[in-house]
Amino acid sequence: MKHTADQIRRTIEETIARLPLEGEPPLLYQPIRYAMSQGGKRLRPTLLILAAEMYGAEAQDAIWPAIGLEVFHNFTLVHDDIMDQSPIRRGVETVYKKWTSSVAILSGDTMFALAYDLLIRSESSRIREILHLFNRTAIEVCEGQQLDMDFESQEVVSIDEYMRMIRLKTAVLLAASLKTGALIADVERNEADRIYDFGICIGLAFQLMDDLLDVYSDEALFGKKTGNDIVTNKKTFLYLKAFELANARQKQELEQAFSTSSPVEKVTTVRALYDELGVRDATLNEIQRLHQISESFFDNLPAGISQSDELHKVTLGLVERKF
Repeated sequence: MKHTADQIRRTIEETIARLPLEGEPPLLYQPIRYAMSQGGKRLRPTLLILAAEMYGAEAQDAIWPAIGLEVFHNFTLVHDDIMDQSPIRRGVETVYKKWTSSVAILSGDTMFALAYDLLIRSESSRIREILHLFNRTAIEVCEGQQLDMDFESQEVVSIDEYMRMIRLKTAVLLAASLKTGALIADVERNEADRIYDFGICIGLAFQLMDDLLDVYSDEALFGKKTGNDIVTNKKTFLYLKAFELANARQKQELEQAFSTSSPVEKVTTVRALYDELGVRDATLNEIQRLHQISESFFDNLPAGISQSDELHKVTLGLVERKF
């Protein structure tokens, strides 16, 4: 039986709610329960199960690896929020703000171990490949986060360097989720690699859309504080594209704007300069380019694969989010 994305998300939420996260000491487990109970899109486990079903596996064969990757994803958010000093995620206080950084670090470490424990519940004959993929992905996510932090003190960052960073920090986990679903369904290696490459394209587009939403979205819809990337001088695609497009006068204005101490004035001024330079449209064009590349995946599915509509709909939604 094939399931819709909404049905899969409900199953994921129900399974997460049943995870044994009430252990001792409470201050270790309460933040984990808090982090896992905030909802979110549950995108990675949904993609994993949709991919598994599309290739002929049963949802129950994919549920524990799916939950494992979702726990891992939330672990990265707990630690990222400490490093980025982000006070709000999904409309509520981040773990380190609600407790302390030390508590958040230790709870996050526990989440990493829990994620691995959930992954190895899989009875797939290709569990070694799945675990190798997970380990490689976890390392790459850390590499991406370090590059992101390096960029904070690196005076010159190219757009190519930025795209490599978000590939590691964001796209590889989306791609690994899809490939894990394919491996659970025991697809041929070239097809597993093909859905991984598809996931990389979608992941890059997804992060660029996040960059755009940080500047231009309704904060209530986005679930994070709008303009935080500008306030923290984060070298996003929009930031880098603005300096690439700017003339000498505009570069000077950008530099002055990013050195402003008032957050409200800073966001307003930088956004106006982005508008003047056409940065929003340039970002949307790059998102559309990546999306067009990804569409070829669905045009070349193996014979007999006919249940791709749900996966297509979900991934299309990643690049068409509302402002």
